[in-house]
Amino acid sequence: MRLDDLDMTARIDDHAYDRAMAKLLTRFEAIHQAYLHHGSQGVVVFEGWDAAGKGGAIRRMSSVMDPRGLKVWPIGAPSEADRSRHYLARFFERLPQDKEIAVFDRSWYGRVLVERVEGFTEEKDWRRAYGEIDAFEKMLADAGTRIAKVFLYIDPDEQLKRFEKRLADPLKRWKLTYEDFRNREKWDQYVAAVNDMLARTDTAHAPWHVVPANQKKYARVSALSHVADRLSEGIDLTPPPPEPGLEERFREEMAKG
Repeated sequence: MRLDDLDMTARIDDHAYDRAMAKLLTRFEAIHQAYLHHGSQGVVVFEGWDAAGKGGAIRRMSSVMDPRGLKVWPIGAPSEADRSRHYLARFFERLPQDKEIAVFDRSWYGRVLVERVEGFTEEKDWRRAYGEIDAFEKMLADAGTRIAKVFLYIDPDEQLKRFEKRLADPLKRWKLTYEDFRNREKWDQYVAAVNDMLARTDTAHAPWHVVPANQKKYARVSALSHVADRLSEGIDLTPPPPEPGLEERFREEMAKG
């Protein structure tokens, strides 16, 4: 699995997209209530290029879930306190409790991506991180946590078009920084880092789903279909029955009216 193997022309038409998204949102509602009912735990990782559509996919998934059972963690650069301890520590603190799904908008994979490419971590440390990350994810999976990992990739031309739209939109301009343009100068280095990451951390307990994301609608359906499949694996999605006596209590209240 390599980025240059992706079909960047992948598309979906509007009608198929609307049908697929309607079904997916219904699935996520069922998944959400099943996690609340069974006390399950889920971890969703979104990685990808700047402007590839991570936020849009997360917003659609979270739109049908109650915040009491869903936590979204946008991950930025580590703080001074974070840098004084093991890099995985801040992620341990954000792992889901029972009945929760935790979504990471960027994640521990920063160790082998941006920290590698930008030289923030010594080579011996980011090379060691592949094994540490695999052990971390296996520990979660062995404890019953379901893991979904998605990587969204767009080509340089498409990214520049999206940057232009962000710059022209006052409500989205905040998403664009000088850093976004500087990162383009190291495009090939990031491609190499991603390909190494996929080769070293695509496992049976936490497989990667890599999406050609030049069309946002195709990317959302592809990404969220994988997330739904992973989160629902082995879980009974049948809605639970009402609490004992609840319907009778409702009828009593109706009779009073």
